[in-house]
Amino acid sequence: MSTEQRVMADGLGPERTVAVPGAVLAVRGPAAADDGLPPALFVHGLGGSGENWTELVAELSGDLSAETVDLPGCGWSAPPEDGNFSLSGHVRAVIGYLEAAGRGPVHLFGNSLGGAVAVRLAALRPDLVRSLTLISPALPELPPQRTAWPTGLLAVPGVPSLLRRTRPGGDVEQAIRDLLALVYGDPAAVRPAQWERAVAEYRRRSGLPYSLAALAGSARGIVSAYTERGEQSLWRQAGQVKAPVLLVYGLRDKLVSYRSARRACAAFADARLLVLPEAGHVAMLEHPELVARSVRELLAESLRSV
Repeated sequence: MSTEQRVMADGLGPERTVAVPGAVLAVRGPAAADDGLPPALFVHGLGGSGENWTELVAELSGDLSAETVDLPGCGWSAPPEDGNFSLSGHVRAVIGYLEAAGRGPVHLFGNSLGGAVAVRLAALRPDLVRSLTLISPALPELPPQRTAWPTGLLAVPGVPSLLRRTRPGGDVEQAIRDLLALVYGDPAAVRPAQWERAVAEYRRRSGLPYSLAALAGSARGIVSAYTERGEQSLWRQAGQVKAPVLLVYGLRDKLVSYRSARRACAAFADARLLVLPEAGHVAMLEHPELVARSVRELLAESLRSV
């Protein structure tokens, strides 16, 4: 299953590449749950990678045998063979990994795009999911917040190419400051290690010929998922999820409104809610201790229900 392995400096353990149908995914964490802890898988958001979970994984190191996966074309993962960056394409890749790893059912975590992936996966393959922790999940919100419109523009044909022409090279540190201002509730609270990771990853991704296409394709996938109806509706699929769910929203989120929390709580059969007044779109990076505390409560509840 493993084709490559190297030790990462971010503390998440060894990284390996794993071939699944139609894609090769980068995975961090123990290759086998030999520590006696329940298995968990963490799925990042749009433009992110498994490194977005570094702080939360560290907080939960004594509670879960945690792995992070980079979605196709994101982080260290290669683009999918068929160029399919749709939500369902990402779901198929994660299902492929869980089947190949044989570690399911897992405690599944998702942020933003990763939250939408986790919801659809849990609805389609309940046998693979023990619980869901969704941090600012990208569930359909119409109309979206005005501050989310620039992200949605990435889905418009021609815009990514225009960005490439108008921002060749660019000011990396300013681009990172703009990004952190968008996703953090308080950008001034960014830790030095987080800043250094963000700059290094931005520079690395900027040099990849497919990075902007992958970002735009995944953004297009979210927009398309927002318009799906019937059995493919994300809200309908949320109602099909039977696993216990922890929903985490930040009151300062500029991409997913906390107002969605009420509908999400009503949609899932077994949901509990954590609202963080100071958090933005990435509560697991901003307040890992508070998120971990609620995750432990969810884990305890899931054990009692077994």
